[in-house]
Amino acid sequence: MILLISDLHLEQERPDISRAFLHFLETRAVEAQALYILGDFFEVWIGDDAISPFQRSIAQALRQLSERGTRIYLMHGNRDFLLGKAFCQEAGCRLLPDPSVIELNGERVLLMHGDSLCTRDTSYMKLRRWLRNPVSLFILRNLPLSTRQKLARKLRNESSAQTRMKASDIVDVTPDEVLRIMAAHGVRTLIHGHTHRPATHQLHVNGQAAQRIVLGDWDKQGWALQVDKKGFNQLPFNL
Repeated sequence: MILLISDLHLEQERPDISRAFLHFLETRAVEAQALYILGDFFEVWIGDDAISPFQRSIAQALRQLSERGTRIYLMHGNRDFLLGKAFCQEAGCRLLPDPSVIELNGERVLLMHGDSLCTRDTSYMKLRRWLRNPVSLFILRNLPLSTRQKLARKLRNESSAQTRMKASDIVDVTPDEVLRIMAAHGVRTLIHGHTHRPATHQLHVNGQAAQRIVLGDWDKQGWALQVDKKGFNQLPFNL
């Protein structure tokens, strides 16, 4: 069994989500061969050198799961793209590039966070290209901690304000971009998060039946996609 989750947005101000996640690790995840976390694991991450006691407790819980035999893979999201090697080493997990192709049930499957699929949101895409540039990342990681904290608050507030003002189709994925990237990677299944719109979409890629599975965010309830011999099954559960 493989489990995939995303968009937990863990923060100390939401103890209900962190409690549910720790319970998830101790119950369902411990039975899994692997756990994939596809971005926005934390609400904000300003650098491995700024890890808080709360964030360290989450890392320690992941490490315990890893030591019990579950492989853990972590992908950057738009909120926590500064997560680095030091955190992964402490948490016992491996950082995956976005996008990544893995094999599930004998099938090549494309994993993404999902924000890069929202190409109609041109202002965000421009910001994303700047933030993910290696030079920008180097500068950000070497800014004083207080400056990074102020910048994170500014970006978080601006993002929330702009999202409320944008049309729903602008902040959702672009269908043509979905088809393009699935064809480019030669897959018939794409799994991503980011949009907070859990669903399974049936489509066709190069004339073949395909599917796009959108992982749910953890807010009013939790979500986990379970992949086993029965197929792909995503179910909500109470926090």
